Amino acid sequence: MKKIVLGISGGVSFLIFLILLFASGNISGSLPEQNAAGRWSSKGDVSQISCFFSANMRMTEDRLISFQHTLEGALRDAGVTLESENPGARLWADAYSADGTLSISSDRAKLNNVDAIGIGGDFFLFHPLKLLSGSYFSGNDIDKNYCVIDEDAAWQLFGSNNVAGKIVYIGDRPHIVTGVIERPEGRLAEAAGLDSTLVYVSYETLDKLGSSNSINHYEIVMPNPVSSFAYDYVNKNLGSSEKETEVIENTSRFSFVNRVKLLGTFGTRSMNGKAIIYPYWENIARGYEDILLVITAFELLFLLYPTALAVVLFMLWWRHKGWTIKDVCLKVRDKAERLVEKLRAIRQGRKEKGGRSRKKNAPPAGETAEKPTKRGGKLEKEIKRAEKRRRKEIKQEIKQAEKERRKKKE
Repeated sequence: MKKIVLGISGGVSFLIFLILLFASGNISGSLPEQNAAGRWSSKGDVSQISCFFSANMRMTEDRLISFQHTLEGALRDAGVTLESENPGARLWADAYSADGTLSISSDRAKLNNVDAIGIGGDFFLFHPLKLLSGSYFSGNDIDKNYCVIDEDAAWQLFGSNNVAGKIVYIGDRPHIVTGVIERPEGRLAEAAGLDSTLVYVSYETLDKLGSSNSINHYEIVMPNPVSSFAYDYVNKNLGSSEKETEVIENTSRFSFVNRVKLLGTFGTRSMNGKAIIYPYWENIARGYEDILLVITAFELLFLLYPTALAVVLFMLWWRHKGWTIKDVCLKVRDKAERLVEKLRAIRQGRKEKGGRSRKKNAPPAGETAEKPTKRGGKLEKEIKRAEKRRRKEIKQEIKQAEKERRKKKE
């Protein structure tokens, strides 16, 4: 009865572990900013890397352009080439951004010191925010006079959220509103900094018409031909200053193995000794990391119990088993020898059939012919005698092993 209860409890514990593992996978998959690699390639051969810089780092567009040029050469040296015939296909995509503030106005209202993010590259590829109207713009556009505003700003400036194509003024320069997005909501989002109006403009607009502390975020999705190739390359070329830079591999940050590793830093990982102000999406990700660490601790507990139980039951079974390794070896050897003897008998039978067929085709009377031999029958008898002798020897060895095992028990 105890064994049944233990078996049921172990099975239930393992089932809870699987449920928690599934739930943690759903949580990590709910953050689109952390899953750009999966959207870029379904083959699992790319990696998403994020870099965060302090204001003292003074990251510039020229340095990022230089990094892009060296990346092309590094990929060629690693044997990574573009196989697609599509002229618009790319091996990698990146984006950079900066936090800041600016003033934005329309014919109806003016908003001062609004939180803004100046973007460059394929920012919205990494951050597919929910559009209420219109579309995104690209940081690679030649014309930089575009912006995306959130629903709160749209209502304050125009009294509607369907304002794609409308004109707003940043400084004295007109900008076209390409789209209106829904600002993420929830306790974590508000704690991460999404508690007020937010607009997205080009980095050039924020740098010239607003205020910022230079580029402080960089993201890239790139080929990862061998494990950690992408992370090591970005960290070497952009993360050389440990106090001013932090490099994160988003692709595997929520994996079970990485979460177990993070448990060792629980309590100290939140102590940020670097002069880095994380953007809202990284703050949200770190909040979910803390939640997943708690879930991971429970996962390990519910996995440990059935694992320990299985080990104990196996040891008990092993201790009370009615056979030894020596018995198994003897039986295996006996079967192997019997198989060899059968194969020999089959071969001998084939030879005898061949002899009989030659006898039928013997030459006519008067011609010389060899006398048939009786070697075949004698060989069969010898094989049978050898089998009997071997069986007796094996039985004696088994009896001897059994006597020794009993003596050890006594």
